[in-house]
Amino acid sequence: MWAFLKANWRALLLLLLGVLGPLLLFSELAEEVFEEGGFAWDVSVLAWYRENRTPGLTALANALAGLGGVWVLPVVTALIAWLLARAGAKAHGWFLVLALAGAALLNGAAKLFFQRARPDVLEALVREPGFSFPSGHAMSNAAFGFALILVFWRSRAGWPVAVVAGVWAIAVGASRNYLGVHYPSDVLAGFLASAAWVAGLYLLMGRRWPRLRKSPKGERDTR
Repeated sequence: MWAFLKANWRALLLLLLGVLGPLLLFSELAEEVFEEGGFAWDVSVLAWYRENRTPGLTALANALAGLGGVWVLPVVTALIAWLLARAGAKAHGWFLVLALAGAALLNGAAKLFFQRARPDVLEALVREPGFSFPSGHAMSNAAFGFALILVFWRSRAGWPVAVVAGVWAIAVGASRNYLGVHYPSDVLAGFLASAAWVAGLYLLMGRRWPRLRKSPKGERDTR
């Protein structure tokens, strides 16, 4: 047992923190939303955003919604995956594509299952169709950001990519609350679901393609 733990502690830690932990927290959120209709702090946070809206922040939130939406994010993901494949890192490229595609499919299924109504449309700055839980923007951009972090983590660009990708995912999620189209628990659930999905996908693909655990540029760039 000790030899197994010593040889596989990184994968086990990722399984615990990246998959099991987020799944447990997501199930707690989902149970509260499904049985009780949500949280009191959902309304309080949205009220705080409404009280602090400015023209500049509204323009920024709309820009984030556009860049992180269905017309831009998939194109950016496909472009990065193509560049990775051109550099000889096909496994990394496919991982990035599957991370985003899987998150989008899971989000659609979860929304149909929970069917949570969106916040009061009279308080929202934009109109969005469909259900609210979990946030599609938050889930897709968190999956994109987390996958990028895992792709480049073993390279010299690991920390800069992690900071930029993390800030991007949080900013897009916050913009959904600012615009009033999602409850904070929708965004948090999207983050948790994406973390579990991407970490699980990384573990599965990493066993089939061990190179995925290294830098896209190969050994010369692996730290």
